[in-house]
Amino acid sequence: MLDMLNRWYQRRFSDPHAVSLVAILLGGFLTIYFFGNLIAPLLVAIVLAYLLEWPVMKLVRLGLPRTLAVMAVLLVFASLMVMAVFGLVPTIWHQVSNLIADVPNMFNGLQSFVSSLPERYPDFVQPHQVSTFMVTLREKVLGMGESVVKGSLASLISLATLAVYLILVPLLVFFLLKDKEEMISTFKRVLPQNRRLASKVGEEMNEQISNYIRGKVTEIFIVGIVSYVTFAVMDLRYAVLLGVLVGFSVLIPYIGAAVVTLPVAMVGLFQWGIGPDFWWLLVAYGIIQALDGNVLVPILFSEAVNLHPVAIIVAVLVFGGLWGFWGVFFAIPLATLVKAVWNALPPTQELVPAESVEE
Repeated sequence: MLDMLNRWYQRRFSDPHAVSLVAILLGGFLTIYFFGNLIAPLLVAIVLAYLLEWPVMKLVRLGLPRTLAVMAVLLVFASLMVMAVFGLVPTIWHQVSNLIADVPNMFNGLQSFVSSLPERYPDFVQPHQVSTFMVTLREKVLGMGESVVKGSLASLISLATLAVYLILVPLLVFFLLKDKEEMISTFKRVLPQNRRLASKVGEEMNEQISNYIRGKVTEIFIVGIVSYVTFAVMDLRYAVLLGVLVGFSVLIPYIGAAVVTLPVAMVGLFQWGIGPDFWWLLVAYGIIQALDGNVLVPILFSEAVNLHPVAIIVAVLVFGGLWGFWGVFFAIPLATLVKAVWNALPPTQELVPAESVEE
């Protein structure tokens, strides 16, 4: 067994460049795993820097100095964010308040509907099953209420963290964009000299992550706006809130769409009951998800989606479990990174027996 492992190691890591690549990846993994919470503002700033690098480069190519280009792009971006916050957040907050106020009525309606099932389908649903279901559901609702209260109290504490983010993140984004080349040169000095494979993988992943972040933000906006317009045309309650939820659900491939289906269906069910409008809502929502997965995603992520759905779901579960939100957000690039590293490592070649060589 040890001999087999030793031969495998010699085949894969006889090249010092491969050892350097693995060492760099291991160092990055340990840094984010143990210090991810401490460097969270830096991670947010890096994501925004990747997002804003494209318009900065466009302005630089037009002849504008990089510092002025960075300042102009940040000013426009900050203005759009302020407009979105003051225009969208009050509406979302109002709809969340209305939804919370409607929860008791929704619960009563659900209880009446479930209680009528034994009469409608006596062969399939028994009264004791309904009672057990309602008791369990009531306990879950009460538990969710307690979680909301605790979350509200915790959010007061997180306001200080938000204030820190609002100060640190813009500064970090500015310097990451302005001094990009200097920072990259400084970072390269501390890396191992034998980093040919690491440079190859790094260049590939730099382009992948840049395209992925821009594509993911574009997908969030397109899916969110199309969902809101669809819900508004159908006169569905909480159209803005549900549209935002559907938009952000694309952050988690496959799983997000399945989870957000529940609130969309529940709101439609309590507003219209099981009728034509409810089924048209599900059809429209299904069309949006189908167009997103089969048309929009291949266009925006032509290279990144060259992964099997099982690999993407496993990446979401594994990296999300390791790094939480950031692991989920970067699940596809990280899965692509694993694939790129595996392809970059020297191929395994069977050792030629000594007898064959002598012959």
